Amino acid sequence: MSTANILIVEDESIIALDIQSSLINAGYKVVAIATCASEALNDAAYFKPDLVLMDIRLRGERDGIETAEKIHQMLHLPVVYLTAHADENTLSRAKITEPFGYILKPFEDRELITTIEIALSRHKAESAIQLALDKERELHELKSRFVSVVSHEFRNPLNAILFSTELLDRYGDQLTQEKKTTYLQRIQLSVKRMNQLLNEVLLVGETEAGKLQYKPQLIDLLKFCQDLIEEIKLAQMSTCSIILTYQKNQSETSKDSEQFSSLDEKLLRHILTNLISNAIKYSPQGESILIDISCDYKNAIFRIQDHGIGIPECDQAQLFSSFHRASNVHTIPGTGLGLSIVKQCVDLHGGNIEVVSQVGQGSTFTVTLPLSNLQADEKDFGD
Repeated sequence: MSTANILIVEDESIIALDIQSSLINAGYKVVAIATCASEALNDAAYFKPDLVLMDIRLRGERDGIETAEKIHQMLHLPVVYLTAHADENTLSRAKITEPFGYILKPFEDRELITTIEIALSRHKAESAIQLALDKERELHELKSRFVSVVSHEFRNPLNAILFSTELLDRYGDQLTQEKKTTYLQRIQLSVKRMNQLLNEVLLVGETEAGKLQYKPQLIDLLKFCQDLIEEIKLAQMSTCSIILTYQKNQSETSKDSEQFSSLDEKLLRHILTNLISNAIKYSPQGESILIDISCDYKNAIFRIQDHGIGIPECDQAQLFSSFHRASNVHTIPGTGLGLSIVKQCVDLHGGNIEVVSQVGQGSTFTVTLPLSNLQADEKDFGD
């Protein structure tokens, strides 16, 4: 026997109390007794019961069938009708609302309990099927977006490689050394772009398969960030100015480990690389990127601020979904995987990420990562 929460909708108080007593004796919990449609709708929305027992004849303008239909539309709760009416018109109207049971008064407790248990079991099974269908639909949509994005993102660098190699093959003897260098650099950049795309896809696959794990270690956070910024600037050949500020509250740290923080270096690299690269990608050339890092004995907080194109409000709810890109990126290349990877890496840290953005004004991403309780002597820092 289940211990389900049940809402009774019955305008005859004696009948309602009798049903309540039978349900409690059977081990159910009665969350409320409603006597009219408005009470039923309010109680259903507030308590969100596992099942609603609905009398068809209710006081007021709306009867039980109309009320059940509204509850089904709003909350998708299973409804079992309790009624003394079995005329053809009433049955036809009731069928339209797809009830989970129909019991004629008077009824025996055994009949009521059996109907409730069947209704609960059916609703559970239908919910599981719907969940599986939703998941399958989601996976199908994800697969479609994956094929579309990857095909598009691979096509551009492949075309660039093909075009450059054909020119070098046909006109190699006639090209200046400068032109040859330009075409070779274009090939190298295209290969790097394809390699980055493959790495992003593999990383998402690792995360979804549960293979990407959180392994904190003590790192020199300031040096790590400085080195990473130089790598990103070199790789993207950007003219953007990246300004790094770093603050560490040393009141709770030991003298020997004051410059070290306990984080997962691999995950942190994914987080910062994607956020900084995006800030550069979506900012005008020469614009400043501000990176502020503050760290104490509990958390490391990273703020990456740009003055680029910004993110439309309508896109911000799906910002961290795989393959989702903002509607204003236009021809700027990208897969929509970067922020999804960032969110997954932040979650593995048990951290939090927030974004404040305005179109035409830029974006600020704030990542808060809790620090593990590692001691400085757990790592040989060396030279």
